[in-house]
Amino acid sequence: MRSNRICKLFGIRYPIIQAGMVWCSGWKLAAAVSKKGGLGIIGAGSMYPEVLRQHIQRLRAATDKPFAVNVPLLYPDIDQHMAVIEAEQVPIVFTSAGNPATWTGWLKERGIVVVHVVPNVSLARKCEQRGVDAVVCEGFEAGGHNGKDEITTLCLIPQAAEALQIPVIAAGGIGDGRAVAAAFALGAEAVQIGSRFAATLESSAHENFKEKIVEADDRATVLCMKDVVPVRLIKNAFYEKIQAAENRCAPPDEIRAILGKRRAKAGIFEGDLVEGELEIGQISGLIRDIPSAADLFDRLLQEYQQSVAGLPPQL
Repeated sequence: MRSNRICKLFGIRYPIIQAGMVWCSGWKLAAAVSKKGGLGIIGAGSMYPEVLRQHIQRLRAATDKPFAVNVPLLYPDIDQHMAVIEAEQVPIVFTSAGNPATWTGWLKERGIVVVHVVPNVSLARKCEQRGVDAVVCEGFEAGGHNGKDEITTLCLIPQAAEALQIPVIAAGGIGDGRAVAAAFALGAEAVQIGSRFAATLESSAHENFKEKIVEADDRATVLCMKDVVPVRLIKNAFYEKIQAAENRCAPPDEIRAILGKRRAKAGIFEGDLVEGELEIGQISGLIRDIPSAADLFDRLLQEYQQSVAGLPPQL
């Protein structure tokens, strides 16, 4: 796995990025991935500003390797999160779920590398125009907040790589070294991996949730609430309520009322497998254990090398 533009941009050895997942991506997971030569990300979406500050400081105490913070732009207190990022001199910020024009200029004025997450090529082009340094192009296989377009990673990455001058990072459905090799073959210069890192020892998710991921099969997840906030999650009693409402064409306000608040925290962080929102990707059907992040990273590299070496020399 050779160095490329992403490795140089972030100052990392391997173009493997751990996604900034809410309730999963604390400092322990991010530090573990960064220590291995990838890019660990702290997920600020589930943190109050002062909690984010603590996680940044603890990560820095654990490693001097590069890291990033993910900031979902639809959440409240974004200005306070950005103030913490500036004060703590965070080198790289991944923004998502919002307009990149809002904060990209402000961040870059402070010397911060900016990456934005998008579900389609049109939005990727807008990000490039707004001055981001790279984009994460995420297929709808991915867990959590998602795009409405239902474009698969297999189709999205080559189109984005062809359309853009800035580096493309592939995300969605990437859970082993075979998928890493495929993403590079499609034109990506790095991969962002979420669901597979959610089921590791360092993940801050509840053990119930981790075990639920391991139990999942290829049909366990579904993309729902597309008229409110598209989310891919594991089917459970909460999802059945949403499905029943959507089947009878309930208005968005009713869907929001069923969703309520703190569903993701209840499911992912507190382990409520019945009424919680269990956000995870389709690749969960391939996850069968809960290793350390370091062991998983080594496994990804080994599987990648085996996949590349095993390709036929010609068709």
